[in-house]
Amino acid sequence: MERFTERAIRVIQHIPSGKVMTYGQIARLAGSPKGARQVVRILHSMSQKYKLPWHRVINSKGEIGLTEDESFFIQKMSLESEGIKFTGRASINLEKYQYHPDDSTF
Repeated sequence: MERFTERAIRVIQHIPSGKVMTYGQIARLAGSPKGARQVVRILHSMSQKYKLPWHRVINSKGEIGLTEDESFFIQKMSLESEGIKFTGRASINLEKYQYHPDDSTF
């Protein structure tokens, strides 16, 4: 497994309940500032195997990026069950809910 992938998995695994991170934020912490799309791939292909809290990862606008209805609602309901309040149909206040771990954690 590539070093970036290993680091991204670790970052995602450490997102606490009730907090979110963005794809780009995870990519930067994992060592590839332009690797947001790679984070999407990791979440898609490895969430089940590594028990990743995929629902805690959103886009840089503070929105759920999924367009497929069932996955969208699963993500939204999962976040709401952790106490996250939405400001619109798919929007989250990043100032309130974004997790900012220390870079040295990973």
